[in-house]
Amino acid sequence: MAFTMNWILPVNFPIRLIQHRKEQGLTQQALADASELHITQVRRYELGEAQPTLEALIKLAKALHVSLDELVFDDRDRGPSNDRLVFLFEAIEQLKKDEQSVIRELLEGMVFKYQARRWTQAS
Repeated sequence: MAFTMNWILPVNFPIRLIQHRKEQGLTQQALADASELHITQVRRYELGEAQPTLEALIKLAKALHVSLDELVFDDRDRGPSNDRLVFLFEAIEQLKKDEQSVIRELLEGMVFKYQARRWTQAS
């Protein structure tokens, strides 16, 4: 039995798809060929009339040479909305990988601690 997962992509997905296709200099037919999808599906995705499956998203991202993240989300959708957090994350990106790893472990530990506290208080 096949499992199907339905989700709703951000409203700007069709715009991002068109933008990436045009940046690559591809027609809808060329994108359909490169992604092994039918042109009708590509048109429906660009018009916002259909939601691609995860498999179709992967094919589109590969054909456009972008990550799934880039294809689906704007930059402001992927990062923190708080300016102070943006500044901190930008500063962390300038550190060495081992220093970043230590900070990531600290953040993960603190997030887990506060999530656990919320779970126990909610009970």
